[in-house]
Amino acid sequence: MKNLVRTTALKAVRSSAWKKTSKWIRGTERWQQLEDEFDGSYVKAEVVVYFGDRKPKFYQLSQWIPVLEQLHRTHRVVLVMRKPSALLEAREITNLPMVLKRKFDPLHTFYHANDFKLALYVNNGMTNFQSLGFAPMVHVHVNHGESDKLSMVSNQAKSYDKVFVAGDAAINRHRKSLVDFDESVLVKVGRPQLDIDRPAELEPSSLTTIMYAPTWEGENDANNYTSVDLFGPQIIEAALSLNNTRVIYKPHPRVGTSKDIVMAETNARIIELIEGANESIEDEARQHQVLMEGDILAMFDAVDLLVTDISSVGLDFLYLQPDKPLVLTDRRDDTDRLNEEAPISLATPIIDGSTVGGTHALLQKMLTADSSAEARQELRRYYFGEGEKGTSTALFTKTISELIAQRTSAMENFHFEKSTNAEANDE
Repeated sequence: MKNLVRTTALKAVRSSAWKKTSKWIRGTERWQQLEDEFDGSYVKAEVVVYFGDRKPKFYQLSQWIPVLEQLHRTHRVVLVMRKPSALLEAREITNLPMVLKRKFDPLHTFYHANDFKLALYVNNGMTNFQSLGFAPMVHVHVNHGESDKLSMVSNQAKSYDKVFVAGDAAINRHRKSLVDFDESVLVKVGRPQLDIDRPAELEPSSLTTIMYAPTWEGENDANNYTSVDLFGPQIIEAALSLNNTRVIYKPHPRVGTSKDIVMAETNARIIELIEGANESIEDEARQHQVLMEGDILAMFDAVDLLVTDISSVGLDFLYLQPDKPLVLTDRRDDTDRLNEEAPISLATPIIDGSTVGGTHALLQKMLTADSSAEARQELRRYYFGEGEKGTSTALFTKTISELIAQRTSAMENFHFEKSTNAEANDE
């Protein structure tokens, strides 16, 4: 009987293992078919946009897609993906040419078979270095936002030929953080993503609209700037208590999928508070909203006051809506450090452990007596430079054109000298 039980258990284990293997094989075949379909044999492009991560990080690339579609009119673009889930996501939002190269050898075979001039990188993903190994292209890091987060500056910046940044704030950020760094690789191009016209995603309202848009908890404590777990419910309760107000909760996409128990519970509590408040509001147009998805930049026109953390959201709001009040949070309760690391905090009220109890009065004051408008205009220039909407995109395209022209000339000279040296050696 024991042997029978043991044999049955062994068969169950083997069956389970076979099912997993079978599923993996089917998945592999599917990805291979996808790779065959998007092999790049049809691609004729100058600019590679490299993205080596999976779908959960696709938001880092998606915000660049409209800019890349504009660039495509001047310099043909191809999206180079390493993960099928990212390619499938890209297919849903753009018709830009794209390829899937899951492994290193096919990636470099693809590079060598074409005459690409320049590569753009929207993050510091580990596989970026596999692409950086291809010498003929100009490798340009553009990142996926502009913020004062620690993660905005990496020693990996030394690996790229050029690093596009928004303005003086980013240059000073690199200067303070990196040792033996050649600042000449930094190129100011503003924030092209903010030049794009976006269909409105938030209906205007006769009510005063307060948006709470916190960031996620980051990969580690040093990169944790979220207020959700510490102040989130209190901020929402304070906003809900204001008269004639519509509250919008629009967290970072990764807040809703956080595996941190406290974050998950607090996020659920915030949603519960909003749903509870809506029970007494019959007119749907006047109800508060939870927006876990959507383009936050396309919502700002309908927002009267923004409460957010140290992230790109606050700076984007500063650029697009400098005349509207902005409130920041500080989970570390260290105002001096915050002012040093995030100059934008010098022109905004701060919600932290010592002030969160007065959030209701703070929000009410900001809506009736905003005294920081002039300071915000100065900081807008510090972060993004001079110029109005459209300036950044023109500068971005112009800079890429110049880099392509320079690299084309350099490669022609390189091949000429190589050929001349070879002829001399033959003689």
